[in-house]
Amino acid sequence: MKKVAVVTGGSSGIGRCTAQALCDAGCKVWELSRRDFSEPGISHISADVTDADQVDAAIKMILAKDGRIDILVNNAGFGISGAAEVTENADAKRLIDVNLFGMVNMAKAVIPAMRAQGAGRIVNLSSVAAVTPIPFQAWYTVTKAAVNGYTMALSNEVKPFGITVCAVMPGDIRTGFTAAREKSAAGDDIYGGRIARSVGQMERDEQNGMEPAVAGRFIARTALKKRVKPLTAIGGVYKLFSVLAKILPARLVNFILYRMYAK
Repeated sequence: MKKVAVVTGGSSGIGRCTAQALCDAGCKVWELSRRDFSEPGISHISADVTDADQVDAAIKMILAKDGRIDILVNNAGFGISGAAEVTENADAKRLIDVNLFGMVNMAKAVIPAMRAQGAGRIVNLSSVAAVTPIPFQAWYTVTKAAVNGYTMALSNEVKPFGITVCAVMPGDIRTGFTAAREKSAAGDDIYGGRIARSVGQMERDEQNGMEPAVAGRFIARTALKKRVKPLTAIGGVYKLFSVLAKILPARLVNFILYRMYAK
């Protein structure tokens, strides 16, 4: 019997590649996003993950048609950049609503079905930024650190029901995420041009980063594994970064990040 997988934000980038990789692995794949989407072998539902009612309706539709949900990949999200001092609270809250509560809405919707069937896998998309906080992307960092915390707590809560929860932390990936980032240069005169330099460096790193198909295949394999770690980075370099962030003194980690992205 084919496993039934749901991928949010699967109309482009990492999400699309993940949906395709799951389809190639023999899964029945449903993709949830606000954009129109058409791909052979993947079923699309138009839904906004920040709207709990839309999420619940989408999950009920999938369960009515397929009777189960084996895999959920929470990929939907976006980024903002700018000085934390001048970032509007409304913009930060909107980011949190998508990157964190969109994931929460999806988890709440699928957990009852996974509990009833006695099995399920939830994969949340985090970022290496969660463990190596990036200057001038403070709020994006906050959302991904929250994803990690939520993932680990939820994992222990639902483990007795046969449900496993993990987070995957990509580093620099070459996708449309870079162009879609909402950038604010407000206060850059006060910060001596450091905002523009920091974001420019980050975007150059992203455009020279990993192909999204590589990340998508990694996420699909993680979703299909029998056992997974609660948190894992994609790629050897980023796995090393995440390990060093744990073992090096925080002062040293922050100094390195300052030299890379805030000087």
